[in-house]
Amino acid sequence: MTTDLVTGDDGLARPAWAATDELMRSYYDTEWGMPIRDECGLFERLSLEAFQSGLSWATILKKRPNFRAAFAEFDPDTVAGFDDDDFHRLMSDAGIVRNRAKILATITNAGATVRLREKGGLVEFIWSFQPAETPAPRSMTEAPTQSAESKALSKALKKEGFVFVGPTTLYALMSAIGMVDLHPVGSHRRGSSGVWN
Repeated sequence: MTTDLVTGDDGLARPAWAATDELMRSYYDTEWGMPIRDECGLFERLSLEAFQSGLSWATILKKRPNFRAAFAEFDPDTVAGFDDDDFHRLMSDAGIVRNRAKILATITNAGATVRLREKGGLVEFIWSFQPAETPAPRSMTEAPTQSAESKALSKALKKEGFVFVGPTTLYALMSAIGMVDLHPVGSHRRGSSGVWN
């Protein structure tokens, strides 16, 4: 059996990425894989997963308070109304990831989120792509990085005007919000979302 679980000083098993850094450990123990079913929360996670692309999640998590301040707590209505002045403010904000394409994507996706309310809203839309079953990886190296559902969700979101929503980014989102349970078998968090038995 392959495993990358580390037993902490509290006696609980976690994947190696969540076992040492206190911020990552807290995130793993309290947030990762837990359902998010509110529009602002889901828009924030979608935005941060896009910013994370090509970077480590630890980098994004450390900057999350700054992202929240810079993007009006990820209120879609407010972010959708951002103008050139806001864009330049964000590009000069050293507290966030200053990536032109990712900043523009967040503003674009805010507008798409607002428009999606006419079709039931972002939460209902994303959760409608929940698969019938979840993987059960024995290690993080066994965990998939995309799925048929993340590919279909990517295509559907792009059709609704979203950008920076590739199938790998969306699979990361799906695992982060509990749509799939990627906690390795043996982790103290496996099955904790309430979504999967």
